[in-house]
Amino acid sequence: MRSTLRTNTSPLEAFAISVICFGWAIYSSIQAVSAGFNGGAFTDANLMSTTVIEIIFGGIAFLILYVRGFAISTLYPTPSLTGIAVGIATYVVALGAVWIFTVPFTSSQGAQPIDSMVAQASVSLSTVVLSALINGAYEEIFLLGFLLRGMRGYGLSIAMGVSLLVRVLYHLYQGPLGAVSIFAFGLVLSLNYVRTGSLFSAVFAHVLTDIIPFL
Repeated sequence: MRSTLRTNTSPLEAFAISVICFGWAIYSSIQAVSAGFNGGAFTDANLMSTTVIEIIFGGIAFLILYVRGFAISTLYPTPSLTGIAVGIATYVVALGAVWIFTVPFTSSQGAQPIDSMVAQASVSLSTVVLSALINGAYEEIFLLGFLLRGMRGYGLSIAMGVSLLVRVLYHLYQGPLGAVSIFAFGLVLSLNYVRTGSLFSAVFAHVLTDIIPFL
């Protein structure tokens, strides 16, 4: 049994894990931008496809980190009633932040690709919930639990900046306002995680964000 497990990471390891976990999503997002945001609508098939990909690449990343002596048990969100309450509060604050960040550009930008994708969605509630649970945990585990926390040794601003950059890059398919919204949302979750150290509350807030628009 390892006597010294770590929670910090190096720039090279952070880059490698980010490529494994989010490289495919960044590539797809850039392709969508290049194609004029013609990404279609959400369906059960593409939500489940994303879920399966996240499970596979998440497992690969966990295995690599385990072999390299990372304390992967610290990446598991621990459910609690307090975490749920904080998650709900974080979600509400994030909505406010998104509004503040995007309202100056709303009149000039008009409808965004993400609005069309949600409006034309053909999905079942069970698929949305399952996808949200997996996706919310996947993103926050690797963006906050691994990347932000792991790079704190290089300064909080760098750690948050890298995490936010990765988050925004794979959401570019949502359009300019969508990218700004994701930045605001990620900033609130990052600040909450830094303040509370609660990964579960960030995951819960993310899950709500993935489910509520479809309701």
